[in-house]
Amino acid sequence: MSNHWKSRIADAWNQTTTRLTQLLPVDKAAQTALQWFSVSDAQVAEILETVRNELPTTEALLIGKPQAGKSSIIRGLTGVSAEIIGQGFRPHTQHTERYAYPSSDLPLLIFTDTVGLGDAKKDTQEIIQELIGYLQQESRGARVLVLTVKMCDFATDSLRNIAEELRRKYPDIPCLLALTCLHELYPPDTIEHPTYPPDFPDIQRAFDNIQKDFVGLYDRTVLIDFTLEEDGYNPVFYGLEELRDSLANLLPEAEARTIYQLLEKEAGEEIGNLYRDVGRRYILAFSIMAATLAAVPLPLATMPVLTALQLSMVGLLGKLYGETITPSQAGGLISAFAGGFVAKAVGRELIKFIPALGSVIAASWAAAYTWALGEGACVYFGDLMGGKKPEPKQIQFVMQNAFQEAKERFKGIKN
Repeated sequence: MSNHWKSRIADAWNQTTTRLTQLLPVDKAAQTALQWFSVSDAQVAEILETVRNELPTTEALLIGKPQAGKSSIIRGLTGVSAEIIGQGFRPHTQHTERYAYPSSDLPLLIFTDTVGLGDAKKDTQEIIQELIGYLQQESRGARVLVLTVKMCDFATDSLRNIAEELRRKYPDIPCLLALTCLHELYPPDTIEHPTYPPDFPDIQRAFDNIQKDFVGLYDRTVLIDFTLEEDGYNPVFYGLEELRDSLANLLPEAEARTIYQLLEKEAGEEIGNLYRDVGRRYILAFSIMAATLAAVPLPLATMPVLTALQLSMVGLLGKLYGETITPSQAGGLISAFAGGFVAKAVGRELIKFIPALGSVIAASWAAAYTWALGEGACVYFGDLMGGKKPEPKQIQFVMQNAFQEAKERFKGIKN
């Protein structure tokens, strides 16, 4: 075990043990123990703010009519389902909505969508002023404008007016002109995307006309066609690499690197690690608390107090991942994905540490199990955040590995 871990565990162990041994009766000890490790909203916000300040976040302002392919761009860049996008959008003001990926607490990509554009009842100047006011707000990360236009749409006056005003007001914000829905101009007998870029006369003609309409208002152009699986086109995200490269070309190095990482196969794992690293700050505290409770003689009360602590930990981790759950729901989750783990992985060791009813669980086991439970909860909530169905077997596998590693980490903790 590294000196770093030894120091953190020893400091927390000594402080917590000294305080807990002074607490009697048992009820008071349990209540106070929970208070020590209840994390306030302010504490959570402070930790998240620290991590958020270090993130290379990109904000893409998507400007285009409804059905122009803005949501498809989000799907292509994040990999989340169309249903998740619909749930993830949150109203920002009257005419804009925002979507943060993977969450609003720790975003790597932020999409702002001009939902009022193209609505005859909406005033273009009002939308322009709203967008200008939004861009005047301070931003930590890089910003990029994405003008989204369907290849077969030539009624783009309102979009051009908005682009002109934003370009005049903010000439330093790069702008990408994304032309979408290419397949609507394919020859009638075309059933697959052609080799990129598409070399069809109708597409080239439309491409030239739209570029002329927006001349001087963009820095790069890209042709994309992001469809649904059931549409039958392969690949589903036609032009995705070109979109990625175009965005990366317009962004600073750190933000460009993030765009590339998000489109790699390991992107989900990388994002999960980011959240798990934050969660481990809490998991360590709860593990030390569990070890302390297990080592201090509290006859017949250790398990209820440990359970209460673990419920609090799971609830806190859920909040980190954007899921608000009640203690009873946390208990249900623990039973669902930890029940099999306890029976298969630690049942034999549990017997070693409880020779008789009411005996105290060994400190190292309690700490290791609490750590493993926290790791499993991070996997569960991470799957939910990514739009995937959590797999109990996978969660139990993660918990088994975490438990074995944590046993070594917390070995001899009482000494």
